[in-house]
Amino acid sequence: MSRLEIDLNPVTFITVDAIGQPGERVFYLQGRSQDQVVTLLVEKYQIQTLALAIENLMVELQEKVPDLAEASPDYNEEAMMLEAPLDPLFRVGELSLGYQHAQDVLVLIAREVPTAMVESDDKLSEVRFWCTRSQIWAMGRWSIDLAGRGRPVWPSTGEPILPPGEFSPKNNGHKTTP
Repeated sequence: MSRLEIDLNPVTFITVDAIGQPGERVFYLQGRSQDQVVTLLVEKYQIQTLALAIENLMVELQEKVPDLAEASPDYNEEAMMLEAPLDPLFRVGELSLGYQHAQDVLVLIAREVPTAMVESDDKLSEVRFWCTRSQIWAMGRWSIDLAGRGRPVWPSTGEPILPPGEFSPKNNGHKTTP
């Protein structure tokens, strides 16, 4: 695939969502501008890390720029669902956030995961989602909720509790019976 460089500026919609059963879910990042929908594949840990970065950035902005208009992390779960088409352009290898004070917008930059066929980083595809603070904050809060809907985890290690019949270190190497 040839290198893509897409700017959704501004986005009218941005979300993350998952399809499938806990433990087998596929995660997506999706944004829309007035004339384009972009869907990307992401990993669960990427949306969790992104949500934490968004929370930290929002706190930092409130402290450093107290005269900013109020932003809201509120979201409507139904409004955060994915839209068709779900054909992802690429798998995300790196996510980063930036803030542009003059326009009071955040940019979420998603870069393609490198493959053996890509000789240099400047050949990787990139999508930039230009969002309001409320849009990105709501997506971050939704990300936290979405990630929490996965498999239950062991409180002591944070590792997933596997279904009966599967190997789990917490069972001292023994399989559990249904």
